Amino acid sequence: MKPFRTLALFVAAAVLTGCAALNTVTSDVTTFSEWPAGRQPGRYAFERLPSQKADAARTADLEAAAAKALEKAGFTAAADAAQADVVVQIGARISRTEISPWDDPLWWRWGPTGYWRSPAWRYGPRSAFYRGFGADWYYSSPRYERNVAVLLRDRASNTPLFEAHAQTEGGTIGDAALLGAMFEAALQGFPAKDSQNPRRVSVSLAP
Repeated sequence: MKPFRTLALFVAAAVLTGCAALNTVTSDVTTFSEWPAGRQPGRYAFERLPSQKADAARTADLEAAAAKALEKAGFTAAADAAQADVVVQIGARISRTEISPWDDPLWWRWGPTGYWRSPAWRYGPRSAFYRGFGADWYYSSPRYERNVAVLLRDRASNTPLFEAHAQTEGGTIGDAALLGAMFEAALQGFPAKDSQNPRRVSVSLAP
């Protein structure tokens, strides 16, 4: 029975490790800091660009995700912009690309027409040469690159004090919780003056 018990323990450990990985977001983070020595995080207010004002609902969701990260970094929301110590600009971008198994450089173009790429599994002959050997299968899958950015400026002087970028990629677009974890990664260790760039930062998602 020992081998089976050992196998069961191994499988359980693997499942727990997998669950932990699913609850963790790892971002590539780059920061640029000119935050004055000795200055503490204070009150902040978001500043919206005209394009962000045009999409107010999405911008509000993005600000809600970033607000939690700002609070963890020591900032508090100002009652109004006039009372803020810093002005915060945020942004997020998600890019989709199609990844084919033949994107590997070891796959050379070959045959009368070369290989095809497609956004999904497809079936069909490519030429008389291939029809002689039956049908042709090929596949590609979407890949998403997610980016968030944070810029902090002194409200009184309008001087930029801190800039951060976080990037992840995966097979899904992601959700508000994932973007929130990316904002948290971007602000982790604020003001991060002596941090290595770029660096990998992992953040656990809230249960």
